[in-house]
Amino acid sequence: MAMTIRFFEKPHCTGNARQKAILLAAGHRLIVEDILTYPFTRDELRSFFGAMPVVHWFNQLASRVKSGEIDFDAMDEDRALAAMLAEPGLIRRPLMEIKGIRLAGFNIEELERIGVSCRHSPRLDLLAGVDLEGCPGHDIGMQCDDPRTLPMLG
Repeated sequence: MAMTIRFFEKPHCTGNARQKAILLAAGHRLIVEDILTYPFTRDELRSFFGAMPVVHWFNQLASRVKSGEIDFDAMDEDRALAAMLAEPGLIRRPLMEIKGIRLAGFNIEELERIGVSCRHSPRLDLLAGVDLEGCPGHDIGMQCDDPRTLPMLG
């Protein structure tokens, strides 16, 4: 059954583009929101993380996380939410809302468990073995904010 999914993404994020392609190819409808500009309240943002440990609320590829600047040992819920509201790039992506259920991250098993069929998406078959939450540019040193150009031919 096709679902309507509110999908909070970082615009131009290749990882989010792959995730959306999987969901769309499986027949779902997406309402896409910009995670960087959406005016989350503290409680609204908190509602996406459920019982996840605070460390899992964060985008592990964010530069401040990768550099170790974010000290997870000193991070409680209030500090985490304050940091993410001040700097939305720290938020784990995507955030999704499906029939009142809120999720952080792209977990096929969890999506299937709540009735979002995507295991048989033709896009998922193409991405077999790929980390669906990772950044495809990360392994080659490309950041989402790096300008992208097509190579010159000839």
